[in-house]
Amino acid sequence: MRSIRRGMVPVLLTAVLSTVTGCGGDDGPPRPTASPSLDVRTAAALRGVERATARAGSARIRSTTVMAGLLSTRSEGALDWAGESTGTLSITYTGGSLAEPLRALGSTTMEARLLPEAYYARVGAEFARRIGGRHWIRYAYDDLAELPDDSGSHLRDQLRNTAPVPPLKLLLAAGDARAMGEETVAGRRTRHYRGTVDVAALTDAALKKQLTDAGVTGEHIDLWVDEHDLLVKKTEKAEMSTGVMTQTATYDDYGVRVAVQRPPAADTKDFADLMGPTSS
Repeated sequence: MRSIRRGMVPVLLTAVLSTVTGCGGDDGPPRPTASPSLDVRTAAALRGVERATARAGSARIRSTTVMAGLLSTRSEGALDWAGESTGTLSITYTGGSLAEPLRALGSTTMEARLLPEAYYARVGAEFARRIGGRHWIRYAYDDLAELPDDSGSHLRDQLRNTAPVPPLKLLLAAGDARAMGEETVAGRRTRHYRGTVDVAALTDAALKKQLTDAGVTGEHIDLWVDEHDLLVKKTEKAEMSTGVMTQTATYDDYGVRVAVQRPPAADTKDFADLMGPTSS
């Protein structure tokens, strides 16, 4: 049981975080100015995309993520960030050493539900049997905030801010973005932007610390946006202390209604109980 508490349970949190936040930072406070080296027209365009995407309030998302040899996932669902962030995701483990113990327990696909106060992960039948027959693990954001070294507070903030704007903020902060021209993506005419983030060169101390603490040393970002300034597709490739992490995500159906139902309390186990010293 100890291996489930200390090893497998955090993997469920890692999987949803990689889908919601991608490789870079969370959706922190707006940054009023970009680096002076960034072209004024490109900076204005990226700020317009940031505003329009945030204002849209919700969207459907599909993504694939590869975290070196640790974890590979394929995800789809819908996220709402108009008020308190909510969402539903179906996450399939497609490879990686962290996924193998979950696969052995019959958890090849996970359903995730984000609610204002907690994130819920549904586990497979064998995993459920080992945690008292309950099929949902509840990650209360207040419990996450109690994790050491401020890591829990960072996780909590990421899960509470699901608007897909962090890569835009990164490019604006790094001051390295350029227009690559028009392209057709999924049948839609888009404008393509590309940029590189050198974490060591960032002048934003808070953002630099956040990325450094996460083990990120650099990122390569590509963004495609439509005529309404809405994000259509993004690719991120992050150089990290654990290896290279890549993610491709597409967004559509902006403004979609996202209904999320809280799992039954009788079928739910708290993350804090599983990680606590008295768990069995």
